[in-house]
Amino acid sequence: MNTITSKARNGADWAARLLNPIFCTPELQALKMQLHCAALESADAGNAFEDVASAHEGSLSQMQRLHAIDEVRNELLGLGPLEPLLSDPTVSDILVNSAKIIYVERGGKLELTPLTFQNDAHLLAVIHKIVGHVGRSIDEACPLVDARLPDGSRVNATIPPVTIDGPTLSIRRFGRAPLRPEDLVGKQALTQGMMDLLKSCIAARLNVVVSGGTGSGKTTLLNAVSSFISSDERLVSIEDAAELRLQQKHIVRMETRPPTATGLPAITIRQMVVNALRMRPDRIIVGEVRGEEALDMLQAMNTGHDGSLTTVHANNPREALSRIEVMVGMANGNMSVRAIRQQITSAIDLVIHVSRYSDGTRKVSHITECQGMESDVVTMQDVFVFEKSGISAEGKVTGRFRATGIRPKFTERFKALGIEVPTALFTAIEEVN
Repeated sequence: MNTITSKARNGADWAARLLNPIFCTPELQALKMQLHCAALESADAGNAFEDVASAHEGSLSQMQRLHAIDEVRNELLGLGPLEPLLSDPTVSDILVNSAKIIYVERGGKLELTPLTFQNDAHLLAVIHKIVGHVGRSIDEACPLVDARLPDGSRVNATIPPVTIDGPTLSIRRFGRAPLRPEDLVGKQALTQGMMDLLKSCIAARLNVVVSGGTGSGKTTLLNAVSSFISSDERLVSIEDAAELRLQQKHIVRMETRPPTATGLPAITIRQMVVNALRMRPDRIIVGEVRGEEALDMLQAMNTGHDGSLTTVHANNPREALSRIEVMVGMANGNMSVRAIRQQITSAIDLVIHVSRYSDGTRKVSHITECQGMESDVVTMQDVFVFEKSGISAEGKVTGRFRATGIRPKFTERFKALGIEVPTALFTAIEEVN
C-alpha cells in the first residue's frame, strides 16, 4: 500500500465528507477505535497508524482510511472536530452552542456546520485542553473562562450551571499573520490618507482609544496602528487574555490571572496598570478597558506615558468617552463628574471608531479628536467619517470616506515635531463601491 499521509483540510472539505455515508460505516468506526488504541500503546504513532490502516486495505478505501487517521490525530493532538475549522482561513468565528450545534462565520455571515462532538463530555474535554494550555481551569465553582489558542485567537467557554444546554465554546479567530496597515487599506476599512494621519498620530505620541462593538475589528486595528510605534521604545501590554500581536521586540506582555482553585487571588488589569508604571514603559497598551482600571489608564496617560493605546466597547466616539467616565466613577465614587471629564479630556487625544456593517465588512467610521471642555461638556470634533449611502446589487455596503474639512488641534503638535501632513488630507473624499 502507498504511504498514507494526513494533510490539513478546510472546513468545507470536511463538511462534504461528513455528509457522505461512506464516512459513517461501522467498519470506519472500528478503525478509529483501533487507531486510538495503537496511538496510546505505541511510542511511534505514525508507524502504528500505517500498520493499523494497512490491515483494513481490503475493506476500506484509501480515502476512508485517511479520514479515520485525520479524525484520530485531531482528537489526540488538536481540538477534535474543530481542527478542520481552525485550518480554514475563511472562518473568522467558531461558535459551539452545544455538543451537536456548531456555527461558523464566513465573510461576515453565520452558517451552521454538520460538525458535531460526540457528547457533552467530549466537548468538555476539548475545553479543558484549551484552558489548561494557558494555566486556567473551568469547573462548577468557576463556570466561565476566557483563554486563547496558541495563534492568539480569543476563546470564551461556559459550562453548566450557567449554560442550560451544556458546555459552550466561542472562538474569535486571528489570521496566521496579523493584518498590516496596507491590508486594511486594501480591504477598504479606511483610506490611505486616513492611515497616513493615524501614522502621524502615533509618531506624535497622541493617546488613542479604539472603540467599536463586539467583533467590529478593534483589536485588529490596534495591532495595525501599533506597527507605527518606533522599535526603540519600550512597550508594556496588558490584557485579560493575551491576543495582541505587536511586532516590536522591546515589549513586556502581561496577562491577568483569575482566582485559582488552590486559593491564589486574582491579578487584575488595574493591578497590572499600576505596576506597569514602575516598569519604565514609554507606552502602555491595554487590550481593553472594561472596569476600574480606566482611572489608572487615564492617570498613566496624564503622567508622562504619552502615546498609550487602548480599546473600549461603544457604539460611537462620544459614547466611548461616556463609558470611560462611568468606569472611572466606579473606581473612585468621590470624584465629581467635572473632575472625571477633565481627566478624560486631558488624557485622550483621539478616538478611532470601527463599525461592522450588514455585509460583514468593518470600516473606520469615525476618526474623532477630543478637543477639551466647554463648561461641563466634553467637546469632540470628527476629522474623518464614513457615510453609508446604500447597498449594491451584490449586497455590499456603499458609501464614502469623507474628511470633514476641520483641521484638528493636534496638527500643531505635528508641526512642532516636524511631521508633515498635507492640507488636502483634511478635505479628501473617497468613494467605496
